[in-house]
Formats: sequence, C-alpha cells, structure tokens
Amino acid sequence: MDHEHHADHHRMMAEDFKRRFWISLVLSLPVLALAPLIRGALGLQDALSFPGDRWVQAAFATAVYGYGGWPFLKGLFDELRERQPGMMTLIGLAISVAFAYSVAVVAGVPGKTFFWELATLVDIMLLGHWIEMRSVLGASRALESLIELMPDVAHRILADGAVEDVPLAELRSGDRVRVKPGEKVPSDGVVRDGGSGVNESMLTGESRPVSKKAGDEVIGGSVNGEGSLVVEITGTGEESYLNQVVELVRRAQESRSRSQDLADRAARWLAGLAITAGALTLVAWLAFGFEFSFALERMVTVMVITCPHALGLAVPLVVAVSTSLSARQGLLIRDRAAFERARDLDAVVFDKTGTLTEGRFGVDAVRAEPGIDEDELLRLAAAVEVHSEHPIAVGIVSEAASRELGIPDSEGFRSATGRGVEARVEGHSVRVLSPGGAAGAGFAIPESDELAVGGRTVVYVVRDDELVGAIALADVLREESRAAVAELQSLGLRVLMLTGDSSEVAESIASRLGLDEVFAEVLPDEKADRIRELQERGLKVAMTGDGVNDAPALATADVGIAIGAGTDVAVESADIVLVRSDPRDVSALLDLAGKTHRKMVQNLWWASGYNIVAIPLAAGVLYGWGVLLSPAVGAILMSLSTVVVAINARLME
Repeated sequence: MDHEHHADHHRMMAEDFKRRFWISLVLSLPVLALAPLIRGALGLQDALSFPGDRWVQAAFATAVYGYGGWPFLKGLFDELRERQPGMMTLIGLAISVAFAYSVAVVAGVPGKTFFWELATLVDIMLLGHWIEMRSVLGASRALESLIELMPDVAHRILADGAVEDVPLAELRSGDRVRVKPGEKVPSDGVVRDGGSGVNESMLTGESRPVSKKAGDEVIGGSVNGEGSLVVEITGTGEESYLNQVVELVRRAQESRSRSQDLADRAARWLAGLAITAGALTLVAWLAFGFEFSFALERMVTVMVITCPHALGLAVPLVVAVSTSLSARQGLLIRDRAAFERARDLDAVVFDKTGTLTEGRFGVDAVRAEPGIDEDELLRLAAAVEVHSEHPIAVGIVSEAASRELGIPDSEGFRSATGRGVEARVEGHSVRVLSPGGAAGAGFAIPESDELAVGGRTVVYVVRDDELVGAIALADVLREESRAAVAELQSLGLRVLMLTGDSSEVAESIASRLGLDEVFAEVLPDEKADRIRELQERGLKVAMTGDGVNDAPALATADVGIAIGAGTDVAVESADIVLVRSDPRDVSALLDLAGKTHRKMVQNLWWASGYNIVAIPLAAGVLYGWGVLLSPAVGAILMSLSTVVVAINARLME
C-alpha cells in the first residue's frame, strides 16, 4: 500500500506538470507575440503594436509566472524553510528575479524586460519535470509489475463443490481455490489436487516451469501452466511471499546508501556554487560595462543550467532499477549498504548442509556381490526401506525410484534401532543392516570399508542370510555447487566452507568442489568466530548459509547471504536473500552489485561533470565568438542532463 501511494504520488506529479505545461504554453503565445525582439525578427513590429501592449504582455507573463511557476516557487520556500537549498531554490530565484525586474521596467524603471525569456524558461522547466516524472515512474515499473502479478479474483470452491469468484481480500487460510490453465495463483498455498508446471520466473528467477503435484507448495502470483490445480490457501495478505518481497524491495529502495549521501552533499554544494557563480557573473558583466539587463540574463542562465536535479536523481534511479531487477532474479536485498559492499569482497564462505549440499542422504556408490547386479540390490533394499522414514531409507527409495526399478511389495517389516530393518520380499528374507548390525549378525565386515571413504554412511544388504552387497550414502551435493565455486574463483575470490561435519566428510566435499579452504567440526556458536578470524586476516567476507544455525555468522560477516529460504523470506539475520536456493546466484549477486556501482559512478560523473562546461558557457565566456545561451536553452540543457541520467539507469535492465 505504501508503494502504491508512492507511485500514485509520482503519477499525480507527472499529471500536474503535464497540465501546467500545456496551459502555460498557451499563455506564453501572447507573451512571445508581443515581445519586441520577436516582433522585430518577424517583421511585425507595427502590426502587433498597440497602446498598452507592454501591460498586456506583463499580464500574460504574470499568469505564466504564477500558475506555471508555482511548483518551483513552492519548492523554493520549502527548501529555504528546511535550510537545504537545491534545484527549486535556483529555479524559483531565477524566475522571480527575472519577473520582478521586468515588471519594474514596465512600471517605468529604465531597462529591458525578460517576459518572453521568463515564459519560455517556465515552459521548458515544466516539460523537463514532466519527462523526468515519467522516467522515475518507468524506473519503478519493475516493482509495480511485482504487485500486478496478483490476479483480481480467485475461484473459491464451496463446501458443496460449487465455485464462486471472490476478490483476493476475501480469501482466508484454509480456503480451497481452483487455478485454471494459464491463470495466476491467487495466494500462497499447497496443491491438494491436480498437477501442472508452474512458472515462477517473476518471483524466483527460475526460468523453467516448476512441476507441481499434490502436497507441493505454490507461490501467489506464479502462473499456472497446462494443468488444473486445486490449491488450499496457507498465506494471505501481508503473510504472502509476494507481499514480503514487495515490502523488502520497497524498504531497500528507500534505504540510504553511501553513494546517495555523497550525491546529496554534492547537490547542496552545487546549489551554493550556482548562486555564487550567478552573483559573480552579474558583477563581472556589470564591471565590464554591460547593461544590467544583459548581466541579469547571464546570471539567470547560470543559475538555471547549474540546477543539481540530475545529481539528486543519479543514485535513486539506479537504486530503484537495480533493486527491482534483483527481485525479478530472485535476489532480495534487505540492506543496500551491504549490497554495495558486496563488490569489494575477498572471500565467500559457504555453509555445507543445505547450501552446497541438499541436506539429504543420497546413494553415492553401490557394491553388489557376484550373482546380483546393482539395480537388483537397490530394488530389494528399497522394498524394505519403503516402510521407514529414516533419512537413509528415504535416500535408498529415492534412488530406486529415479532409476525406475519398480519397487516390489514387502511384508512383515521390522526395525531394530541402531541395527537395521528387515522384511519379506518376493518370498525372501531381506535385511538392510548398519555396520554394527551386520557384524552382530556374524558377517565379516572390514574395519575400514573402502565404500566409507570420505565420511560416507554404508549399509549392508542381506538376502536369506547371505550378504549380497553394500550401499554407500552421503549428503547429496547440489548440481550447481561446482559451477558456483568455479564462477566465484574466476572473479578472484577465495571460496571456503564452514561445517559441523567431520574433517573427513568436509575434505571429501572440498576436493570434489575445488574449495580453497575448509573449517570442519565447527559448532553453530563457533561459526561467527571463524568469520572474525578471516576478517582479522584483512579479508572482506560474505557468509552464505541457510539462515537458521548460521544466523550469528551471517550477522558477523561483511555481507550475510541467506540461501534456501524458499517462501520464507523473512530471514532477519541476512542482508540478502537468495530465493532460488542456487549457490550460483551468489556470483549473480556480485555481478549486479558491480553493475549498480558502475551506473552510480557514471551518473554522478555525468550529473556533476557537465557543469564544468555548462557553467562557463552559461556565464558567457564564448560571447566574443558569438556564442550566448539564453535562459531557455540553459533549461533545455539542464533537463537533458536529467533525462540522460534516467536513461542510463534504465540501461541496467
């Protein structure tokens, strides 16, 4: 709601500048037509001359000054009241000085009026601000598109099976809704019936549709594919994932950053410089013997062209674009200062379980005795383990299913804690035993089984009192982990792992991934100490973990990155949340941080640097060569500098 209010405010401002521009443009036509310089240039000096024409021109100019210039005059008073002179102060002073002097000339003071220059200056400034407001709205459009992901209505299923269309605000946890092919999921929930591929790309950055079946979670705003789903609502309103994302993005866009503070200070200095340069320009031209009207025009042009508006927008526009862009890629920035620090990192530390690995047991190796093949061994083991919820059992059954082995029925299942499980499968007695259970049953188990290397867990399969093979299981390495480590090392960063597992397990994972360093057998409360050790070496460190037992380490690191957050984005200890649970997104994050910084620097240099040329040009240093800028031309150049800054920010997309 806050973001919608903010966006509506910008729309209202854009509409206000648009309306004032067109009305002021019409009011400016008589001012231009009655200007002696323009009449003379068009050869209409006598045709448009009549008694009191100067007062008529003054009346129309007053309307332009009062109506078209009101936003700048109001801004002038607001900035002076807050003792923070800026762009509005410069424009307000420029048009007020030009107007007051011109009215005095009409009233009888010797000199030259500036009514047509005043009118065109106001028109150009209104046009520039209208274009700028549209650019700001465009930069924030990516965040609005997140809000627009939610559908207008949901198809709620009633107790009698009938379906009614209701607004999203009427949905409650526990309601069941039908999501038709091609429709958006109305809110977070769990699939209760049906199956489909769901496109979550605008929410998590995952480009491929994610298969969903009964029992799977779905995110509000994701787009259903070809199937029909019945979803039970679990989160509505502020509880929903999308609303949490929007809130995180909004906070990040509004948060201050070091670059923004630098830009604000520079803008204040530039405003002071503009007033000083304008005054010096006036004094200098008068000292050279030029008439007051000429010197005044130079002063007004300097003050207009030096307006620090582009400087004030240089950083906020980049922030708006980069934060919204990161949200679309599944990178949620909670702390912009930490995001800016990410480009200076020296090392990235990963937690093992749930970060580099999937946090579940998987079959890593199978050894079958003569007379039985690997698939048959797995099929027998899975037939017994299918009755167990133990992580080892889940891993064996999952492997058999992935090989499409067809798990046979079993009966008489029994479990002995610490020893193993057994059941009858296809008329045979089949047991899956731990090393201790196998040794206790009288089987010759080697003290150092080669399958157990690297800290793997080994179980032994016995059929009718005959040892027929062994299965080694280990924490499943994420497919993306090897690529993630390689990408980070290619950027010149050291990649380390922090885990509570044994040294043997940790070294095995490290050798497979090519890690630079490993901290093993580290208790949760000791992880923060290891991060501090790295910082004491002079390294800037990012910690990447699941945000649960890694919380102290995430908070201690220069940049804390939570991975594996799924739909729970409220990871308070992390600076940045990776929605996709993909460690490769760490390098994507660093890449975006670098691009964002470069865009900020480019905008700051442009917004400040163009004044090096603009101020002397506006002051009239090339007057001897026939080059002289009017206040209106100065306004055009100032407005163009703002548009350049806005376009450069949008080029990040």
